[in-house]
Amino acid sequence: MAVEIPPLVKTSRLRSRGGLLGECLAEFLGTLVLIAFGCGVVAMAVAALPGSGRAATPTTIFLAAGDWLLITFGWAFAVVFGVYVAGGVSGAHLNPAVTLAMALRRGFSWTKVLPYMFSQVVGALTGAALVYLVYHQAINAYDKVAVGPKVNGHTNATFSIFATFPAPYYHGGIWGPLIDQIVGTAFLLMLIAAVIDLRNQAVKANLGPLVIGFVVAAIGMSYGANAGYAINPARDFGPRLFTYAAGWDGLAFPGSVAGSFSDYWWIPIVGPLVGGVIGILVYDLFIGDVLLVRAEQAELPEPGRSTPVRTSDEE
Repeated sequence: MAVEIPPLVKTSRLRSRGGLLGECLAEFLGTLVLIAFGCGVVAMAVAALPGSGRAATPTTIFLAAGDWLLITFGWAFAVVFGVYVAGGVSGAHLNPAVTLAMALRRGFSWTKVLPYMFSQVVGALTGAALVYLVYHQAINAYDKVAVGPKVNGHTNATFSIFATFPAPYYHGGIWGPLIDQIVGTAFLLMLIAAVIDLRNQAVKANLGPLVIGFVVAAIGMSYGANAGYAINPARDFGPRLFTYAAGWDGLAFPGSVAGSFSDYWWIPIVGPLVGGVIGILVYDLFIGDVLLVRAEQAELPEPGRSTPVRTSDEE
């Protein structure tokens, strides 16, 4: 902004926020925004729209593909605004898989990895608590009229507002959901690396967060139904912690539904961490190294050509 904005806290007390503490606070708030809008849109689709009379019945959800598009675009906007909130201070990782990949291949300090991850998990937990505060009446109304297995009166459908679980066609298997999370997060990191790489066709005019939001929407549309496309350990683990404390018990930890799946809680953590590393390594191997060599040669051929175009004067 053009006008000078006075600080809310005395400058002498702000100095401690100029370093890692300030970055962790930004990661906390950015991840809170991510979850507040991301889990918020799922609460709309699962509980609020049916419960408010805007669906065919009080328990009608996912009747058509448009319901899924609502969720994928909601999560996309959640990422966009979370990144805009925190980006200027912390770089807006908002995801332990991003933090790990940036430390491995982009020079991010390893000493900041655990503080960032902790801040992201706490921000995600707080965001989930905020969604529950706003939507608990709708959640309770859905659980009351829903049929099927319940834990402390809660259903797996309302648990899905906050955290993820695998599709029935995996029949409780581990490898299908794990591979899904590895692949989804690999695409996420590969595309983030492309978007922020100034040597490549980098996004300009501060539109990077918007394009990254499109990336998340694309992953949700292409791979989301398999296991809820967590692609972010904090996004799943923080809300899972909250739901465990709020009464969903075994649905959250160990993440089990009798006859469907069991001990699922670790897959949305391990899968994204592995996938993020794979994604950024793949980008660097196929694209980043080529850009580096071209920069060192200082002769950049046109896209699609193997050698630079030389004029008659140069020949």
